[in-house]
Amino acid sequence: MSEPRTLLDVLDAAEGQRTAIILPEAALSVTYDDLRRRVRRMAGALYAAGVRRGDRVALALPNGLDTIVAFLAAAAAGTAAPLNPGYKFEEFCFYLADTRAKMLMVPNEGAADARRAAEQAGIPAVVPEISSAGSTPEPGPDDIALVLHTSGSTGRPKRVPLRHRNLAASTRNIAATYALSPGDVSLCLMPLFHVHGLMASTMATLLTGGTVVVPARFNPLAFWRMVRDYGVTWYSAVPTMHQLILTRKRSGDEKLRFVRSCSAALAPDLMRRMEEYFAAPVLEAYGMTEASHQMASNPLPPAPRKAGSVGPGTGVRIAIRDEQGGELPCGKAGEVCIDGPGVIREYENNPEATVKSFFGEWFRTGDQGILDQDGYLHLTGRIKELIIRAGENIAPREIDEVLLAHPAVAEAVCFGVPHPTWGEEVEAAVVLGPETQAGEADLIAFCRGRLADFKCPKKIHIVASIPRTATGKIQRLNVAAALGGAPQ
Repeated sequence: MSEPRTLLDVLDAAEGQRTAIILPEAALSVTYDDLRRRVRRMAGALYAAGVRRGDRVALALPNGLDTIVAFLAAAAAGTAAPLNPGYKFEEFCFYLADTRAKMLMVPNEGAADARRAAEQAGIPAVVPEISSAGSTPEPGPDDIALVLHTSGSTGRPKRVPLRHRNLAASTRNIAATYALSPGDVSLCLMPLFHVHGLMASTMATLLTGGTVVVPARFNPLAFWRMVRDYGVTWYSAVPTMHQLILTRKRSGDEKLRFVRSCSAALAPDLMRRMEEYFAAPVLEAYGMTEASHQMASNPLPPAPRKAGSVGPGTGVRIAIRDEQGGELPCGKAGEVCIDGPGVIREYENNPEATVKSFFGEWFRTGDQGILDQDGYLHLTGRIKELIIRAGENIAPREIDEVLLAHPAVAEAVCFGVPHPTWGEEVEAAVVLGPETQAGEADLIAFCRGRLADFKCPKKIHIVASIPRTATGKIQRLNVAAALGGAPQ
């Protein structure tokens, strides 16, 4: 078959009678032929419902077969817009409005906040259906298949339009990096509203005719049982998940080909302990939404893998540049910039962010790093002020705005502090307004009613003033240091 250029090409690459997906809780397995039929029938149903190329179909679904089918069908008929099903009502309202969603797909039961947000937005909330409706036109490589939000350190989240050709290139890149084959079985532990779970665990496996095991939720207690029962050969996750798996006793009979770690920094000591525990190579990778996920990865043996490094570029050119865009030599720290077929060329309807994010054809990641003499990338910090908690990117400004909506809060600044399990934890400092009262517990409860749990501050410092620069700007890292939580 020719090189895939769309997600449907990816789906069509494998032999039809092979097992594509296994759902452990439902004791259900689905062949590639069956998966293709389901996707095309659902795409036809969406087309019959009026979805056309570029129309946004939002998804608020838990991990499972429906989510994979709905994602591919929405990308075929229009554009898929997956959302975290754990969002609260106000978050759903924002994302549905920002993506201009034409409909929202929800599970059969629950999802009350999502359904209420869809009602307020005046769009239907529907459950995924497999219909016998007619066919839909095939998407082209330049059609936008997937739109996701990426959080900046300030301002509104930016919309990232990922085209079919971007995602097809990403699946080829990942599959080649790890030499994936029909004999591989991937255990999908990452959420499928995240590009990590969609591209690495799922689509790269489907491209190569392997099998994806999709549990409904991450359960470290069931990890080794699923490895044994389904012949799992690899999985990809964030360091937090790896740490939880390390607490489980294993018999030693199960054998993984490799373990992949991505979406948050993997400490060298944790990598060492993982390799002892799994008796398999642990390969740290570097990915981001704007690159359709993977940009670099430590390679499989016998090539060297370096603890503390995310490896060489994989299907992506990497350069280290100074503030003016000049390329820096190896060993010199600067901003990590990338270029490749999976990388976006613009943010959606945000020309200002687009201009700021490119040096010519080179996308500026906002991360600081060094390339060594072997071409391996070592990340040294984040230029952006994102908080990364258990692999989830959190925009501090979003939390600032929620706290500032409390009637007692005059000033607020959110920041990340180191955490041994989650990588970073969310904290905030607030200044109360005159003649107002509010305790830490009250403010945390206020946030919990408006933010997903992973975004909520776990500690709120009530202070008399917030440190600022001479020009009046708040520097989050200085605030964290001043409050005794020296940032990473």
